[in-house]
Amino acid sequence: SKSIASMPPVEKKDEDEGVEQVHPFKGVDKAHVIQEARIFNDTQVDATKCINVMTKLLYLLGKGDNFSSKESTESIFFPMTKLFQSKDEKLRRMMYLVIKELKPDSDCVIIVTSTLTKDMNATNDLYRANAIRVLCTITDTAMLTAIERYLKQAIVDKQPLVSSAALVAGMKLMRTNGEVVKRWVNEINQAASDKSAQMVQYHALALLHAIKRTDRLALSKLVASLVRAPPKSPLAHCLLVRYTAAVMGDAPAADRAHYDFLEASLRSRSDMVIFEAARAICQLPGVAQKELNAAVAVLQLFLSSPKPVLRFAAVRALNRVAMAFPMTVTSCNVDLENMIGDGNRSIATLAITTLLKTGSEASVDRLMKQIAGFMADIADEFKVIVVDAIRALCLKYPQKNTVLLTFLANALREEGGFEFKRAIVDTILSLIQQIPEAVEQGLSHLCEFIEDCEYTFLSTQILHVVGLKGPKTSQPGRYIRHIYNRIILENATVRAAAVTALAKFGAAVPALRASVITLLRRCVHDADDEVRDRATFYASLLAAEDAAPVKRLVTEAAAPASLAGVEASLQHYLAAGDFSAPFSLAR
Repeated sequence: SKSIASMPPVEKKDEDEGVEQVHPFKGVDKAHVIQEARIFNDTQVDATKCINVMTKLLYLLGKGDNFSSKESTESIFFPMTKLFQSKDEKLRRMMYLVIKELKPDSDCVIIVTSTLTKDMNATNDLYRANAIRVLCTITDTAMLTAIERYLKQAIVDKQPLVSSAALVAGMKLMRTNGEVVKRWVNEINQAASDKSAQMVQYHALALLHAIKRTDRLALSKLVASLVRAPPKSPLAHCLLVRYTAAVMGDAPAADRAHYDFLEASLRSRSDMVIFEAARAICQLPGVAQKELNAAVAVLQLFLSSPKPVLRFAAVRALNRVAMAFPMTVTSCNVDLENMIGDGNRSIATLAITTLLKTGSEASVDRLMKQIAGFMADIADEFKVIVVDAIRALCLKYPQKNTVLLTFLANALREEGGFEFKRAIVDTILSLIQQIPEAVEQGLSHLCEFIEDCEYTFLSTQILHVVGLKGPKTSQPGRYIRHIYNRIILENATVRAAAVTALAKFGAAVPALRASVITLLRRCVHDADDEVRDRATFYASLLAAEDAAPVKRLVTEAAAPASLAGVEASLQHYLAAGDFSAPFSLAR
């Protein structure tokens, strides 16, 4: 005790301080694992060490490493089969996983089939379930016939773990041995009617659907019988809702019982079932307004739920409804406005885009003010969604183009990536094309943007549109300064586009022609040959005062042919093989 008392005090350090995060499988390679797998041959089995080796093996298999047939059989599979003598449950479970991932060939499968079949009839339910999963993964058609009797018994087993394992195995076997699985219909129906095990009902219904999905009449009868006595399991109920909606979509004149089932599902105790039914009703082709109103009313209740997942699901469903039936969703606008400040940005974004689809002309100003403070807090991918919704709103209410263009111009000045900026520019260009009153304001905003634009693609696109639309505005001279600034400050690609835009102004506006020619002549000594050639060509053409070539080559200049037509002509020219005459675009 005296020696302990005389020791200097040990300083306490933060647990995470100076601790390097090491990958648990760092340095693991195939050769190392094969070497370690020799412990499977030890007389005294060390379960912990064997489990560690199998974990590394599963890591390599999951990573995509390939083992040769000799490595997988002689070095791993055969030694591992000796571990079936161990009674350790954790070790046995790892063995099941490794056998499934290794996928041994048919010669090796025979070795473990008897052991796995024995495990299928063991008293340990965990062994039984896992043995079923492994056998159905590695077995072939000939061997499946031998164990089919055990699988049928497992489907109707009183233990849900075993029954679910057999049903899931049946779904996997449907891909390779569908005819065998179809013989189990009686047992699957019995499992589907068992209300004591909810997960079993879910898996049984999924397997029944997989068996009958290619037969429309049989599937319709299955759904018709189940809607009269719906399953107790919420998961199975959700599946049945989806299958019912699919049947109703294929047959427009569906039985009224299907509608009644969906409406009854709206009153379920499970939120999951209620949402699934509401979503299914909203997506039905030709849905009546009465049914749609009932579904929207249920989704509106979810908007005020304390669970984020329910709020997100509801607002996303309403967003889709608003695309086809905007007036039906207007009753939810108050709740949607309250969600703009939701802490979950995904929910807030969907709420905003839904409001933009359902809002009236009188509410546009208020919505823009609410959205302005919201945009800075969301990622670019959500901003793009909002911008697309604003485009649709502006086309719906053209009289509000001033407010919406101002909002978009402010968004252009904010921080953001290329996709966000391109979405805004595309939206403004679209509005300029479709709303004549928005041309001058839109061009002014775009000209201000290119003064500080870092994206060459957007600058050239904007300069092209300014060259087309600018000369037709009331004051075309205001855009010359912005265009010439690009010739002074930008890279060669943008300078070339600016020269062409300047030429269009000179050709279309006689009052500006002399000034434009002067500016073009300043560019004939540019460092880039493309810019020099364009400037020399346009300056000479405009100075000649010949209206016909100016109109043909500048004012109404267009591509000589469509790209698709040029491509088709080139392919025909090459296929013909006659190269005595040169290729011509006139063809």
